[in-house]
Amino acid sequence: QVQLVESGGGLVQAGDSLRLSCAASGRNFSTYSVGWFRQTPGKEREFVAAVNWSGSSAYYRDSVKGRFTISRDNAKNTVSLQMNSLQPEDTGVYYCAADKSLTIVTATVNSDYWGQGTQVTVSS
Repeated sequence: QVQLVESGGGLVQAGDSLRLSCAASGRNFSTYSVGWFRQTPGKEREFVAAVNWSGSSAYYRDSVKGRFTISRDNAKNTVSLQMNSLQPEDTGVYYCAADKSLTIVTATVNSDYWGQGTQVTVSS
């Protein structure tokens, strides 16, 4: 069992930065791939970024490449998402998710474990 808690969301202006954190509890978190997803009202939850269990590989949706960076610290059981040059279209509730399968994390919204989400609002 893995519990995930997101933090770091807020209201910012276009061009600003935010750093989201996902704190995990439970056994063997370092064996899970972790992803960040976002959702806005009326839209499906979409993949944003993911990192494999060791942190050696990272994956991003095209629209955030070069602006967002995902990283993890397995000693602290945390995964972070550094978001730079934020745009209004980045607005949404951001969720972290964990699964043993990197494919499930990067290609689906069916990860085994999810956090409660943190709101990110970017004003123009």
